[in-house]
Amino acid sequence: MGGPRLHDPVLVEPGDAAGVAAHRRLRRAAFVADQGLFADHDLDVVDDDPATTVLVARRHDDGAVLGGVRVHPHDGHGGLGWWRGSRLVVDPGAERGVGARLVRAATALAEDRGAVRFDATVQADKEAFFARLGWTTLDRTTVAGAPHVLMLGPGDRLARAVADKAPLGRLVGDLVPGGAGWVGDDAAPVPGAALVAACDAITPAMVERDPEWAGWCAVLVNVNDLAAMGAVPVGLLDAVAGRSEEHVAAVLRGIRAAAEAYGLPVLGGHTQVGQHGALAVTALGATDDPVPGGGGRPGDVVHLVADLGGGWRPGHAGRQWDSTTHRRPRELRELVGTLARHRPAAAKDVSMAGLVGTLAMLAEASGTGAELDVAGVPRPEGAAMADWLTCFPGFALLTADRPGATPPSSPRATTAPVGRLTAPSPAGAVSLVWPDGRRTLAVAAPATGLGPAAAVPPPTEEALR
Repeated sequence: MGGPRLHDPVLVEPGDAAGVAAHRRLRRAAFVADQGLFADHDLDVVDDDPATTVLVARRHDDGAVLGGVRVHPHDGHGGLGWWRGSRLVVDPGAERGVGARLVRAATALAEDRGAVRFDATVQADKEAFFARLGWTTLDRTTVAGAPHVLMLGPGDRLARAVADKAPLGRLVGDLVPGGAGWVGDDAAPVPGAALVAACDAITPAMVERDPEWAGWCAVLVNVNDLAAMGAVPVGLLDAVAGRSEEHVAAVLRGIRAAAEAYGLPVLGGHTQVGQHGALAVTALGATDDPVPGGGGRPGDVVHLVADLGGGWRPGHAGRQWDSTTHRRPRELRELVGTLARHRPAAAKDVSMAGLVGTLAMLAEASGTGAELDVAGVPRPEGAAMADWLTCFPGFALLTADRPGATPPSSPRATTAPVGRLTAPSPAGAVSLVWPDGRRTLAVAAPATGLGPAAAVPPPTEEALR
């Protein structure tokens, strides 16, 4: 009886010098000798780029190179997260499935390297093969006199950042959170008062792992919610639970430090010891004219207002940017007051859904789609584009306003036009616009189900008679 297979017969790995040389021999045999696409050789500047990785497929038993593919930044746009696969070749005598393994490995490597867009120009007769692997056609072109197809690799990193928001409409849509006209906002006007209320919870894992930072962030995210509505924060309430007195004390230290920094009183709350870590903060702010998240319309210009100072929070690299703990209190308060000094048509603070996910929610609340100009997005020097589009950025606001309107500004932040709202296709869909003018879909479906339709209370039984 045969036992279980102990190894895969084909291994895909980054090529060493011998592997790269074998890949080049296969390329020359296929593209120069057999197909005549190149006269003498198919080498180019990509081969000399130190950022290029050659993946090779080796037969496990004897180490023979059966094929290979290059993965590299495209034409100097690696900083934007635009990567490309090229020179895919498989030995004609290789085992079935080697090409598919190489393509899948290249896609995974590109995402690991920070690709937001990963594409390839493939020979036209290979279009169906790539389509079966989840690639989509962007354009048709000619390379070396032969018909080729520009295809986009599968990738859902941007959509994943907002995926956990999808149940919100089903769970709370019938409550009409915030009241008609304010559905989808992170804070809500208090009826009969010039007050806005916000309430945010911090994930239990973060409370357990980094309690003091969790306390700081609980204040920060609520203050940001108020700032996005143009409200001046006036006070906080907290609810804290932790496994021990020491753990709760660490959370409270973070809350108090942030409250002091923003000049806010902690008005009260609730504290439990001997429980699993949990944390929620409620904040109150004052404004006579709150800015809605759903006030945009097609054609509006989208601006990003972001504090690019600081760095990745230790232990949260690529996910949480800390732009606040190094700021002086007067600087923090000045940032928070940005929209109180200038009221756009719509605004949302960039949350844990990241820049793309937050833009999807702003567009959904406005009943529009959105386009994001990747090259126009300002980001810190130490942040890769893929991380910056999906992380929590500390202090960042997305605003939408009519063309020609004066954008909000702050001496502590960078303001830049980064896109526009479009006709819904559907509402909440976000496309990325690239330097070559092409668009790639980042978020296809409504993020929360809390669009304009949800802002209208369902008709009563009596009204239906």
